[in-house]
Amino acid sequence: MTEPTLKHKTTVSLFWSFLDKFGQQLINLGSSIVLMRILEPSEYGVIGALAVFIAFSTLLIDSGFTRALLNRKQISPKEYSTVFYFNLVFSGVLYLLLFASAPLIARMFHEPRIEPVSRVLFLALILNAGGMIQQTLLTKRADFRGMTRVNLAALLIAATTAIILAVNGYGVWALVAQTLLYAFFRTLFLWLYSRWSPLRVFSLKLLRSFAGLSNKLVLTSLINALFNNIYPAIIAFFYPHSMKQVGYYSQANKYQEIPFSILSNTFRSVSMLILPEINDQTVRLKRVVSKMMKSLAFLSFPIGLLMILIAAPAFEFLFREKWLPAVPYFRVLCLAGMISPFAFVLNELFIAREKANYFLGVEIIRRLMLVLLIALLFRYGIMGLASSWVIYTYLTLIISLLLTGRLIGYTLANFVRDALPYACLAFVSSGAAWLVTRGITGHLAFIAVSTTVTGLLYLLLCRLFRLEMIREIDQWMSGKKRKRKRR
Repeated sequence: MTEPTLKHKTTVSLFWSFLDKFGQQLINLGSSIVLMRILEPSEYGVIGALAVFIAFSTLLIDSGFTRALLNRKQISPKEYSTVFYFNLVFSGVLYLLLFASAPLIARMFHEPRIEPVSRVLFLALILNAGGMIQQTLLTKRADFRGMTRVNLAALLIAATTAIILAVNGYGVWALVAQTLLYAFFRTLFLWLYSRWSPLRVFSLKLLRSFAGLSNKLVLTSLINALFNNIYPAIIAFFYPHSMKQVGYYSQANKYQEIPFSILSNTFRSVSMLILPEINDQTVRLKRVVSKMMKSLAFLSFPIGLLMILIAAPAFEFLFREKWLPAVPYFRVLCLAGMISPFAFVLNELFIAREKANYFLGVEIIRRLMLVLLIALLFRYGIMGLASSWVIYTYLTLIISLLLTGRLIGYTLANFVRDALPYACLAFVSSGAAWLVTRGITGHLAFIAVSTTVTGLLYLLLCRLFRLEMIREIDQWMSGKKRKRKRR
């Protein structure tokens, strides 16, 4: 693929992928503002404690085969059908195991409500498994526009229903219904939109052909899912009758993740599509990765620092005073969140280069470090746990960059040169906003002034120092103007 064609494909994919992720987060935020005002933190804690089981099981069902399908250029209908049947059958087996384990999970977390809730909530595993291949097909076609329509329609139905149930006093079951309905309608719409249906064929031989890459990917993903969702489980297990604290932590983590997951998923979706096409062109690959790092730095740092600044007034204004205990967790976790998107892109590089050993090796080292950090900081309570996640995130990015340097020559020093200017200007801008807003007491006024000062000053400084991303934006805007004039 030529450079202009690749650039156009990247731009279009980025736009629709961003629209999809941004739209999902916008609907989630709107519904959560309503739901969190009605429901209690302990009800969110019940769902948060089960997150590790859902994430772990979802990836176990996928078993890395779906990701392997994405990485291969030529896939036969028999291979798609084989993976589909495997996902569906295995999800049913896992659900039965989790259904039987529900009483044990409830006792482990000292919360009787978990038993009935988990038995219903885990049905989402089967529903999600039914749409994995359709999602893979749309991704391979770069049909992010279709994915956007499917995801937003399903989410809107689920969120609306959850609000109706919460208003009518259904408590935690409103959250359960939201998860199940989203899984059901998303899978239904994927079937209708993709128009794909499986053949009546299943081949163990074809399934084994993916084992080389998929086995390492699934092990990596399982480790990742376990540790990314383990903190609410640790809080629930070691602090009896602490569902409220689980709720505070899980919601703080959820909301600090919103902008960074939009960035991560947007760039990750595009990386999955673009990087495999140029994985044999090391110089070009290094240039593309560098551009992605700069793009992420341009967005991630000012967003993260602004979120830390406006955290308290935003939580009180949006979710009411009962959620203020979540603010300290939110602020600490934002320090990790603003760095996390970089690691996602680097992981996609390892996969594109089919360096599953790198991917798995990084995960094992990272998780061993996390266990050590948790053990060292556990004595300092939940804030100690949150701090361990921040330290872990920065260390793992450094490890990924060291490996990237060996793989394509994009080193830690390259990353610092690419990202540091944006980090420094974001810090100066948010610091100026903090000085300006010290005397403002109104929540909305504080948020509005902080956002305006940070945003405008940041863009002004980027332009003053002639940073690359501002030049890219200027070129893109001038290109748009030229196209309008031609019309």
